[in-house]
Amino acid sequence: MKQIDLDDLPPRVAHILAALEEGEELVLAQGGVVVARLRAETAPAPIEPSAELPAEDRMKEVMEHFKAMIDDEF
Repeated sequence: MKQIDLDDLPPRVAHILAALEEGEELVLAQGGVVVARLRAETAPAPIEPSAELPAEDRMKEVMEHFKAMIDDEF
């Protein structure tokens, strides 16, 4: 998945993207040709760590997830 930080975009473009309402669609065009369509959706709620797991197991799970993210990036 590609990711763009809004801070890296020109202010006008960042404002348009940030102002999209839930379900609203943005069409990206170049030379009159549609290049992409983006639909605004709310991000899913973060998953709470299970209260049943001991702290050591939760830390192990977090570190495994972090390692997987690093491996995917590089």
